[in-house]
Amino acid sequence: MHIVALKSPDSRDHRSVLHPETVEKITALKGASISFESGIGDGINVSDQTFNDLGLEAISRDECLSKGDLIITPTSLSIDESSKLKSGSTVLGMINPFYAGEELKALNQSRINAVSMEFIPRITRAQKMDVLSSQANLAGYAAVLEASKYLSSALPMMMTAAGTLRPAKVFVIGVGVAGLQAIATAKRLGARVEAFDTRDVVEEQVKSLGAKFVKIDLGDTGQTDQGYAKELTQEQIAKQKDLQSQVCERSDIVITTAQIFGRPAPKIIDKSTIKKMKPGSVVLDMAVETGGNVEGSIVDEVVDINGVKVVGVSYLASRVSSHASFALSNNIINWLTDFYDEENSQINFDFEDEVIQSSVLAYDGKIMNERFA
Repeated sequence: MHIVALKSPDSRDHRSVLHPETVEKITALKGASISFESGIGDGINVSDQTFNDLGLEAISRDECLSKGDLIITPTSLSIDESSKLKSGSTVLGMINPFYAGEELKALNQSRINAVSMEFIPRITRAQKMDVLSSQANLAGYAAVLEASKYLSSALPMMMTAAGTLRPAKVFVIGVGVAGLQAIATAKRLGARVEAFDTRDVVEEQVKSLGAKFVKIDLGDTGQTDQGYAKELTQEQIAKQKDLQSQVCERSDIVITTAQIFGRPAPKIIDKSTIKKMKPGSVVLDMAVETGGNVEGSIVDEVVDINGVKVVGVSYLASRVSSHASFALSNNIINWLTDFYDEENSQINFDFEDEVIQSSVLAYDGKIMNERFA
């Protein structure tokens, strides 16, 4: 099997699906040769030569597409690129099917197997493959650092000869993987942190990090069997906006992380709330790439609304690209090594396996997930 790895075509994404500290797992696979798109490590300051020295070969993107039996990718392939792949080959990586549905269909029509790492089930044995969690974790960390760049004051309390500097107040909305890391990071930097989530079950986790859990009674909310927050009704959203606006008013930094898997992000902060906030405060919208939680947020722009900076940053995990690449590469390679059949030098597509059932979206000319049929 010829395994090839592509770099992201988006200049904003500096992550690599290969990392020098993880490639040994795939170079050790019997019957496999590994090539990569030249320049794949540019965003993490790793040269082609470094990968060459580890036993990998640098080739062009077109060669990767035409020669690969297994194509590892950090993003969906274009329809044109799909036509260049070998029939029966497999694309493994961040397929992004909710926003690249036509591209998925193009893969399927070319009889290319498609494995989407976004669909790894949240079960114990698959934690090592959970791309969404690993990248959200780092994005939560980066969100706090990015927001602090736009704040004109320091985060921690400081006792100085010139007087006591009060700590910044940070409000995190959404306590998933990203939110928990944002809370932990803000606390480590010395801020006073409050957090809210529609799921009351996360209150203990928030408190364990030293933050205050803001209680807003929205009635029946709950979470999915994968641990995601369920979509709220319009009445619940209106009530959430009203009560959380009171917390926003007293906050220096507000970080929103609310996302619904496969759906546009819910709007939970409107301009009327922003206008109540102190001039100089910051709102960072972590969901800006999927529609945004904040009215007025724009991807990769800072919008000033009455002196409040509304920040939208794409590819937040890419701000710590080396660690993000290490985690991303490990997640993907763990999937590969679990399902690689060394005796036959091919992927074992065992559809009795829960991970295969969830992550394989197209196989042998068939769409396997009815949502994308």
